[in-house]
Amino acid sequence: MSIKEMIKEHPQVGADYNDQLGEAIKHAMYCAAICNSCADACNAEDGDMSACIRKCSDCADICQAVSTVAARRTHGNTAVIKSLLEACILACKVCAEECAKHDDPHCKRCEKMCRECMEDCVKALQGMVAAA
Repeated sequence: MSIKEMIKEHPQVGADYNDQLGEAIKHAMYCAAICNSCADACNAEDGDMSACIRKCSDCADICQAVSTVAARRTHGNTAVIKSLLEACILACKVCAEECAKHDDPHCKRCEKMCRECMEDCVKALQGMVAAA
């Protein structure tokens, strides 16, 4: 099953499918799950991981919002989608920087996913600005 295919099949999308936005939506969904899992794993670690938990949790929520709102294509709410992409770029950057401070495998995986999501959101935002 593919979210990108689902978006392409939307009656109001058709030939106007934005591949960069589709990729950002897909990776935002993955990033939300990985950040949520990382926050939970950090909770089980020894020591104070509260900053990492907070940043992962915030990033998970923002990524989830991107994947939910941007996947809705009826009367595309472009201004809100652009704002969410900008927020996601920042949340992923902050989370990746925090996770980079830790040697735990789950933090390394989360850092990598956040950087991928951030790159995809940047491309999607640039594509939306160019199309406007």
